[in-house]
Amino acid sequence: KIEEAQIIIINTCGFIEISKQESINTILEMAKYKDKECKLLIATGCLTQRYKGDIKELIPEIDIIFGVNDYEKMGDAINNYFAKNEPSLYYSESDSSVYEGKRFLTTKNGTAYLKIAEGCNNNCTYCSIPSIRGKYRSRTMEHILSEAKYLAKENIKEIILIAQDTTRYGVDLYNKKMLPELLKELSKIDGIEWIRLLYCYPEEITPSLIEEIAINKKVCKYIDIPIQHISNNILKKMARKGTKEDIINVISKLKSRIPNISIRTSLIVGFPGEEDTDFEELVDFIKEVNFSKLGVFKYSKEEGTKAFNMTNQIDESIKEKRQNELMTIQQKISKGNNKNKIGEIYKVIIYDYDGTYYLGRSFEMSPDIDGIIYIKSEKTLAEGEFHNVLIEKALNYDLIGVIKDESCE
Repeated sequence: KIEEAQIIIINTCGFIEISKQESINTILEMAKYKDKECKLLIATGCLTQRYKGDIKELIPEIDIIFGVNDYEKMGDAINNYFAKNEPSLYYSESDSSVYEGKRFLTTKNGTAYLKIAEGCNNNCTYCSIPSIRGKYRSRTMEHILSEAKYLAKENIKEIILIAQDTTRYGVDLYNKKMLPELLKELSKIDGIEWIRLLYCYPEEITPSLIEEIAINKKVCKYIDIPIQHISNNILKKMARKGTKEDIINVISKLKSRIPNISIRTSLIVGFPGEEDTDFEELVDFIKEVNFSKLGVFKYSKEEGTKAFNMTNQIDESIKEKRQNELMTIQQKISKGNNKNKIGEIYKVIIYDYDGTYYLGRSFEMSPDIDGIIYIKSEKTLAEGEFHNVLIEKALNYDLIGVIKDESCE
């Protein structure tokens, strides 16, 4: 219980305004426990890295502050604090080598994230990540495979590959994009049944990557492609590398080679200079493409980015209206897609129980962002197990089903 903790560690996010505020609120909320059992409050992550010159002055309740690449110093810092009772700040350069310390597994539901790279070279005009996380640095394939084997031994069945840009993996170390090769090697690890891909930039998706997704039985037929917009006018202002035509082309290739692929994307509305015609173009596009999953974010004006000083900033009420309109459209698309799943049987990983239903996900669902399958079962189901589930009912984003047969592990 949090009330009993003597040390509280908060991993913060400082990417956009809403996440910054959430991080600050969490720190302040946790600081209240210093009047109880908590003797040491630690903050780390993007927020502390981004505002390292001000964070201690703004939130003096924090005792130890780390940047984004200093986790290996935490043990010594804690011991030093209790020995000397002195607040400390630890910051390495944001573009230093990727942290390769021991992996501590905190999830018990058969799923784990696996970071394959750190930093970003794309320098989109709205994004503060390069200034926080530094230049793109791939982890070596040996380190990644070693961590994946450890996760498999810990009964992890699904690994989710993440980076600021997974599709660029290996360029800095091996002078070529190595994601297809990495997927191939990961799939050889016993115990790993699902490999899921997030954060694939459309202009970096190669024919060899599409082919590996298509033929590799362990790679989920699922891909996250953050396109952000479809208007060439806005894409150019965002300094995105590709064009509308490039995006349409890669989506067409994915659907042609992998007919059952589930494509997720994320969009930004209200970017400076976004005219009604740009937004209408985006509306028409999402209706035509019929994305399986879609998230919409309002543009957040972030200091230190090129877009911060752009003219023609969009009123917040217009951003809100555009966000709501797109999500209303996507809700209808999602409900229609889900209705088509009724009567189908899916392999599902179980990750929780809410007292009435077991909660699971199919290959089409990433944790926390895509939806849930509510499963009726008279027998007890264990977290991390795979089962075949017959879909009986469709909701806007979620599904309801029943166990069809024995475990399909």
